[in-house]
Amino acid sequence: MLKVEGLNVRYGKSHVVFDFSVDLRDGELLAVLGRNGAGKTTTIRGIVGLLPGASGKVSVGGRDMSGWPAHRRTRGGLAYVPSGARCFQNLTVDENLEIAAHANGDHSWTKKRVWELFPKLEPLKGNLAGGLSGGERQMLAVGRALMSNPRVLLLDEPTEGLAPVLVQSIGTLLKTLKSTGVSILLAEQNHHMALRVADSAAFIEKGRIVEVLPAAKARDSEVLHRILGV
Repeated sequence: MLKVEGLNVRYGKSHVVFDFSVDLRDGELLAVLGRNGAGKTTTIRGIVGLLPGASGKVSVGGRDMSGWPAHRRTRGGLAYVPSGARCFQNLTVDENLEIAAHANGDHSWTKKRVWELFPKLEPLKGNLAGGLSGGERQMLAVGRALMSNPRVLLLDEPTEGLAPVLVQSIGTLLKTLKSTGVSILLAEQNHHMALRVADSAAFIEKGRIVEVLPAAKARDSEVLHRILGV
């Protein structure tokens, strides 16, 4: 569903991501894990097409999107949820969803379906997004991404800034999203949560993939200590 080959990202003369390559199958969740500053966010943003210093091949469903700007990649089936659950704070919940609707011409995700996935959001649909709690904003950010009817969802640090009690709810959300058939690439600092829901994990260090493992093997404490030092 998603194939990334030889992704390199540069900021000016600084080479930050080196030859990142992964294959993501239909309905699979791949976690990109690493320490702070390892290059997780830069990798995600490079795949989405937000960084002009990125090169390499990105394909969705066999369709080559290399060189496409971010808005065309969204129409082609990629959806991006940035860290911090950023929303249009001066728009209502309903308007945030409407603004992203049917970006690729598909109509499989509707507001009704988003309300079914996030029943806590529907009573708030007339509220401004800026007045939502952190967990509510995260649900809205994911719902807005789904309204573009993606084939692949890229999530950057969805647990960032959330209280521990809400981290478990993010794990539950990711399991639910997998059941809808959406493929997910998850960049996450909380490796315990990520590995509970992932099918596999790509560990990166200083912008390079050091190991790709099935999630069951990656959860081994000796593996985590060796790669992440935890």
